[in-house]
Amino acid sequence: METPLYALSAVQLLARYRDRTLSPVDVTQSVLARIERWEPSIHATYGLDAEAALASARASEARWSQGVPQGELDGVPVTLKENIATRGTPSPIGSAATVLSPAAADAPAAARLREAGAVIVTKTTMPDFGFLGAAPSSFHALTRNPWDLSRNTGGSSSGAGAAAAAGYGPLHLGTDIGGSVRIPANFCGVFGLKPSQGRIPVDPPAAARVIGPMTRTVADAALLMKVVSRPDPRDYMSLPAQDIAWESLRRDVRGLRIGLWTDTMGGWPIDPEVKDVVLAAARVFEQAGAIVEPLSDWTTLDMRMGMAHFFTMRCRVDLAAMPIERAKLAADYIHAAGEYAGSLTPEDTFRAFTRMQALRAATVAATQPYDYVLSPVSPVLPFAAEAINSGPENPLKDSHFTSVFNQSEQPAASINCGYARSGLPIGLQIAGRRFDDLGVLQMAAFYESVRPAQAPWPEPV
Repeated sequence: METPLYALSAVQLLARYRDRTLSPVDVTQSVLARIERWEPSIHATYGLDAEAALASARASEARWSQGVPQGELDGVPVTLKENIATRGTPSPIGSAATVLSPAAADAPAAARLREAGAVIVTKTTMPDFGFLGAAPSSFHALTRNPWDLSRNTGGSSSGAGAAAAAGYGPLHLGTDIGGSVRIPANFCGVFGLKPSQGRIPVDPPAAARVIGPMTRTVADAALLMKVVSRPDPRDYMSLPAQDIAWESLRRDVRGLRIGLWTDTMGGWPIDPEVKDVVLAAARVFEQAGAIVEPLSDWTTLDMRMGMAHFFTMRCRVDLAAMPIERAKLAADYIHAAGEYAGSLTPEDTFRAFTRMQALRAATVAATQPYDYVLSPVSPVLPFAAEAINSGPENPLKDSHFTSVFNQSEQPAASINCGYARSGLPIGLQIAGRRFDDLGVLQMAAFYESVRPAQAPWPEPV
């Protein structure tokens, strides 16, 4: 059975564009038809402009017919999380409290995609202010998991994860400040990379916030990294431009020292199905010649609460900057976070920052002896679509394994490593030392080449 056009990888599309056996217009039409079939069920898109996408595809088709493609992604469909600005489209940041004003310019990643000839098909959804590892939003309709519509996509790149799993083209960009690329990639069974801090320019830049690819294959993520990691002066925190051989994904894992982190100091268990599948994935590396060693949890509740205090204070500050009537439109969980932050003193907020720095130091110290660290992405399986799944006693439980690498600025990826008895996907996190983004992709590509057979992608009912 021939692979549908919407399901072809970016690498496959570009090969067929080059040999003139496929048109970007046909591919874009296939993706738009796929969106039309799925969208009433999963609500992953925002700002869809089919005519603009088709116009971009027609321009690409003309360039390919003349043998003069514009760039490495000419004619390849892509989606962007709605907080990555695209010229002329408002960015609600997931919240009904946001004033909708058309963006004056493309964000760096969007600009690089246009320069490379990519077809921007649509933006994708997120929860209010990107605050959750879950999907509920006061602005967007509830985004649902294509593998099971009663289940959550995770967050905050909720729509990107759902779009990748549902086949809304091959390339998707999300953002990640505590796990927001990796958790949806995990819950939706796709690949997601949180690069090193500063690898992909962001505007406006912020501590711990990165942009990362979400794709069905590791090679497609590497292709996307090649384009969006190019420099942009608007990000004064970005890394210097570096010539990285993103397409060089082969790696021999023999002799590599790998830490295996599967326990927590939080007093709560990891879902047994998650742990079993992650342990099986670690054995694959061990059987290939890597040295895999248990790595104890180095985090403390005090460190994690430092992050919670810091980001709840952000909610309070954001709400206080709005007119009262507009602030009321934000989701209840944003108001709950703001109210909690009201109990903190200025001294508490400063201490929160120092506790995050302690977490950063502890993460680097614990992981530096290893070439890479394997762990679950999430300690739980996808929960109910309407749920938030976090509480005041341990507000960062869902991002326990992911948020530490935002603080330490280390690259980390999520790759599907199996399924629960219910059929829901389970992700393996692969983290590397700071700046070793290519190494993390290589480790993921190795695992992708030897992992157990993957389940067929979900289809709309």
